[in-house]
Amino acid sequence: MSLSLFGLAGKVAVITGSSRGIGRAMAEIFAEAGAKVVISARNLEPCEEVVAAIKAKGGEATAITCRISDKAQCEHLIAKANEAYGKVDILVCNAAINPHHGPIDGITDEVFERMMVNNVQSNFWLSKLVKPGMAARKDGSIIYIISVAALHATLELPMYGITKAADYALCRNLAAAWGPDGIRVNCIAPGLVETQFARVLYEDPARRAAREAVTPLRRLGVPADIAGPALLLASPAGAFITGHILTVDGGTSIQAR
Repeated sequence: MSLSLFGLAGKVAVITGSSRGIGRAMAEIFAEAGAKVVISARNLEPCEEVVAAIKAKGGEATAITCRISDKAQCEHLIAKANEAYGKVDILVCNAAINPHHGPIDGITDEVFERMMVNNVQSNFWLSKLVKPGMAARKDGSIIYIISVAALHATLELPMYGITKAADYALCRNLAAAWGPDGIRVNCIAPGLVETQFARVLYEDPARRAAREAVTPLRRLGVPADIAGPALLLASPAGAFITGHILTVDGGTSIQAR
């Protein structure tokens, strides 16, 4: 098997929320595979730290800030990526918010709208922005980082699960509509991964132990566990995969609850 099957030489990737956690892990593995990577988050300094780390290893990256809830900033992100590297071959929509934990009855109208804009509408904006170039080249990969919360009911993260289920529906519809243009659209649904974003779910030792006990691999995920599957979907190795959801949860979801 040729290593070029998983190679990204000559490709340009834009990854939102890539200043830390899963986003940073994906950016680093994409750069190692040969891609030029656009590091994006709300604040410039942490993005530049990731760029410096990638360049120190011989990779190529640039930092462009973006608040994904602002359509104009999304437009600026893609315009600047095209200005820097001439194209966007891979889009990973990883940034998301989750200001609500707990019962579904507690979701306010403001939180509902804010989460839909950040977690769903922004993905649609960004996808539409990269589509023309991808369609012209008859090649492109769009990846949404969703969650296993999209696949089953959850009493703790109900609104997050709702938005991520909407992302999966968006993925399937775009995959069907844009497949003739050579554009693949897929989702990765992580289980519980050790990130700052998810720390409330595992920082209590007893709670962590309980989660590990119901996970066949008996551990939580780490950001690198998501980076590998993302590389599959972004590279020639995933060239015949579209409209798919890849669950990466250590096996948790295969068991009856």
